Parts: sequence; C-alpha cells; structure tokens
Amino acid sequence: MSNLSVNLPFLTNRDPKSAKWDYGHVLLVAGSYGKMGAAVLAAKACLRSGVGLVTVHVPRRGVDIIQTALPEAMVSFDDDDCRFTTLPANLDRYDALAVGPAIGTDEQTCRALFALLETVPPSMPRVLDADALNILASHPQALHLASGAVISPHVNEYRRLFGDAEPQSMAEMHNLVIVKKGHISCVYAPSVSPMKIDKGNPGMATAGCGDVLTGVVAGILAQYQAYSKQHSMDAVSVQQLAATAVEVHALAGTKAAQYKSQASMIASDIVEQLMVP
Repeated sequence: MSNLSVNLPFLTNRDPKSAKWDYGHVLLVAGSYGKMGAAVLAAKACLRSGVGLVTVHVPRRGVDIIQTALPEAMVSFDDDDCRFTTLPANLDRYDALAVGPAIGTDEQTCRALFALLETVPPSMPRVLDADALNILASHPQALHLASGAVISPHVNEYRRLFGDAEPQSMAEMHNLVIVKKGHISCVYAPSVSPMKIDKGNPGMATAGCGDVLTGVVAGILAQYQAYSKQHSMDAVSVQQLAATAVEVHALAGTKAAQYKSQASMIASDIVEQLMVP
C-alpha cells in the first residue's frame, strides 16, 4: 500500500499517545427495512479505513442488526421503524458525514435528507451516494444542498443527475467532487485536472461495492479533518483525499480477486482486504 499517490501521515504514522477521537468520528446515515446490509458494509469499511469512531443512524428495526454485525459501531436510531425520517442529535460532534446507502427515496426520507444537508455545519466534509443521489436527481432544485460534497455515482446515477453533461463541468457548476466509478475511476473537482485511478478489476462490479467505497471515503475525510485540527501538515484537497480512498478501495478489490476470483468475490470480501498503510 506504499504506492498510494498522496502521503497522509495519519494513515502511515500513528502516535503511540493518540486516542480514538484523534482519528475522527463519522456519522453514517444508511439502511432501511430489508436493506440493512448496505449500512453494515459501509460502516465496517469506514472503520477499516482507520477512523476512530463511527455512529450509524438507522431505522429502529435496524438497531439490532448493526449492533450484532458490527459491535465496534455506535448506533443512533430513527423515530421510524423502517426508514430515515428524523435527524440524528448533536451533529456538531462529528468530523464527517456519509449519507445515502439504501436509505430509500420516499417523501419523508427526501425531507429528512434535505433537512440534514441544511443543518450540518458547512465545514463538515460530506459524502453522498446511492439513494441520496437518486433523491437529488428527482429533486434537482435541491442540488445546491450538496455543494462542497463528495459524490460517488455509478454510471446510471450520474446519468440521472446530469444526463450526458461532462463531469468536469458539473463539478465546477455545482461545486462538487465527483468520483465517477468505472473500470477507470476519475475524481473531478472544480478548477483542477481530474485524477484517474486505474486499479481494481471487473469483479468489483458487484452489489455493495459502492457502499464499501462510501465508507472508505468518509473514513479518510474524517481522519484528515480531525488530524489537521491538532497537527501541522501540508494542506490536502478533498479531491486528493477522495482519490486516495478510491485507490485504497481498488487495491482491496485486487486482493479480494486474488483470494476469491473475480467472478466469486463479493463486497464483504473487499472489506476484509482493506488495508491502509
């Protein structure tokens, strides 16, 4: 993993005197009744990325699933049994937000998503994926709420959001970092050249792989946010952090294919092979 394109000291050199809160706290809003696997995959990937703490906001029926599958995570539970409808408390305690995997797209969830994006502190890094992007695609008047966020659409999600528009122009128009996933993933950001990551393999075209990436991106953003508050270091752009996360994810996919084969690997195999320096 030493061939990562950006050197991040919080990944490569851990202070023996450090504690878990030194490495960031992610709020992950994910899952709905019947689709809690996405929340499990994203949360576990987030923890494997090196973040110190993860709180997962889930419907009430998902609490036992998260606490059984991932005892390392903390749980915030929604007022609704089956879907995302209410905001987590104390939003200012987190270093990064990830929202979208399998939250659904009904109207109550749409309203909750918009309220969340309006309420989180502007300085908090945000990752939007999956149903968060589908909601924004169906409510284009709300796309401004994503300004400054990292979004990670696959080809169909991108098309629903932006049609055939060129990604660089969309990144600049909407002030987004766009991780456009594919056999060569590209990370676009305003006013800079795209960063290309050509690692990974076709076996990563499998259910849940994007949820894993969401967790890794959020984890690395949170670690940078927490670390840079306490240590002097060269500034790293959100584009560079997102590209590093894509690279970590792709290298884990390569290892998973070596152990399981491209045809047989599944998203949880990728999580198990995540290894940051």
